Amino acid sequence: MLLNSIFSFSILALLGLLIFYIFQEKFIFRKGHRLLKNTPFHLSTPFDEVFLTTSDQQEINAVHLRLPVPKGVVLFFHGNKGNLTKWGERVNYFLADTYEVFVMDYRSYGKSTGDFNEDQMYEDALLAYSHLKKSFSEDKIVVYGFSLGGTFATKVAALNSPKELILEAPFYNLKKAVQFVFPFAPVFLLKFKFNTNHTIPLVSSPITIFHGTHDKTTSYEDAKTLLRLNTSSKNAFIPIAGGTHHNIRTFPSYKQKLTILLER
Repeated sequence: MLLNSIFSFSILALLGLLIFYIFQEKFIFRKGHRLLKNTPFHLSTPFDEVFLTTSDQQEINAVHLRLPVPKGVVLFFHGNKGNLTKWGERVNYFLADTYEVFVMDYRSYGKSTGDFNEDQMYEDALLAYSHLKKSFSEDKIVVYGFSLGGTFATKVAALNSPKELILEAPFYNLKKAVQFVFPFAPVFLLKFKFNTNHTIPLVSSPITIFHGTHDKTTSYEDAKTLLRLNTSSKNAFIPIAGGTHHNIRTFPSYKQKLTILLER
């Protein structure tokens, strides 16, 4: 009886590990429905739709929210959930500070093509920055990353010299992010690393991290540890008291500090 129980438990454990390994992309990248290339976006502000061709001949879809006379542009890397039908509208609050916004869908999200590949996804992010440099000097480009997007924003800032790097609710790396939510997850099976901790020391631009004290999705303490890896005196960690993973942009303290960052 004991041997049978041990055998049954072992089979269930192996099955669980197999499911985690095979379906991890569905857990990590909650991309929503794919969109046909001709699907129109219905946004409340003027925008251009952009398709960037990658080195492996895939297409990365983006929207560029426009202003008549902008002070600069925010290159926004969104979180793991949803595509531009959501994020194209959510990021328009930067327009109030006279900054345009460029936000892209990761490969396999929305209208973007290609399979999930960590190295290629970083290259896609760098491609978006290079695209903006054709129209804006680097001192007019703010790189912003929310949650998963923080790892791409940090990589871009590490290899360039934007005006600012702003991270909202970032994670230290994917392993620690998964362990924060699921402490007993078999993280040794992760195909993706997303080691933001390896790239943030290389950033020369000022870094600001906003993080809600009640965030249950990414670790507040890990975010503080992440920022300490870069020793610049220009950096700042801004706690949003009572903020969660999804609502800190509604807090007056966030809005006030963001305006200061964009205007300095």
